[in-house]
Amino acid sequence: MLSKTTKLYVDLRLRFNEMSINQCQTGVDDNPDIPPELFDNDRSKLAKKVLNNKHSPLSQEFLKKGAPPGVRAELWRQTLGVEVDQIDQLYYEQLKSYVVQHDLLVDSLIYKDVKLTATNDDQYFVFEDYIYQVLFPFSRDTQVLDHFKHSSANPPKSYIRGKLGVEEFAVHYPPNGVIPFHGFAMYVAPLCYIYDDPVVLYYVFRELYMRYFFRLHQISSHPQSIVSLCLLFESLLQSQEPQLFLHLKTIQAQPLRIAFKWLIRAFSGYLDSEQVLLLWDRVLAYNSLEILAVLAVAIFSFRKTNLLQVGTASAAEGVLADITTLKVVPLIQLSLFST
Repeated sequence: MLSKTTKLYVDLRLRFNEMSINQCQTGVDDNPDIPPELFDNDRSKLAKKVLNNKHSPLSQEFLKKGAPPGVRAELWRQTLGVEVDQIDQLYYEQLKSYVVQHDLLVDSLIYKDVKLTATNDDQYFVFEDYIYQVLFPFSRDTQVLDHFKHSSANPPKSYIRGKLGVEEFAVHYPPNGVIPFHGFAMYVAPLCYIYDDPVVLYYVFRELYMRYFFRLHQISSHPQSIVSLCLLFESLLQSQEPQLFLHLKTIQAQPLRIAFKWLIRAFSGYLDSEQVLLLWDRVLAYNSLEILAVLAVAIFSFRKTNLLQVGTASAAEGVLADITTLKVVPLIQLSLFST
């Protein structure tokens, strides 16, 4: 009889079967060193057919092997069901007008976060203005409150001055119910490489947040929540790399403490931007955040030799401090399908 962890591992292999080593992948087999006629040309032709079908499940299935950069923007929009019409344009303009009319305390948090994260990042500093054009209107968007219907959390409340504690005078604050935290801007930053229209960028980000990203910073028992991802990470690491897991515990280096910052940001700001997008391709394709935990384990496995040689927690963190050169797809393949 299979152990619980082994069964979990087998389930993951079945779930992410399209990423197996014997299947061609965008991000690996479209390398410039490989003749394009072997994979890339056919992939691009197929992408155009998928887009012409205008069928969300079809584009989602296509993304399981990654999106060619030239068509990623449209594939993501089709998968997420984002169609920006004139009403959406007007709604976005209305949100922008609210930003001008009313200052919110969270504006300072957003401003500071962008300055400390995206502006300090060589890959994203040029998108500072774009990120503001998304996050400031986002904080005023009451439609974002809908994601609380699928969450165990409740939006924070405030009260009209002089009416503290009187429920009929309670209001959600900020209006979208989301208090930005350090690194929140990094959910937007990689998208700036795909979308040059701030309005489309806004609606794609909002949909991604309401489907996936909110689960990365809310405590719940949902299988896609940050708690479940942490549990999955530790279970996989302990079963796949027992020697490494024991060694890290022995030197007081908590693996989850290192990996948590990757998970909560969906690796944005830690991997190269193109690798982040390839990873998010799979999040959309499989409609699952579990791939984040799988990748985190794969990174530990990849750096195993170095980690086993360190004797302190700080040295272990140093080994994993820079992961910008790592390639997402080969690592996941090695982690899930090499044995």
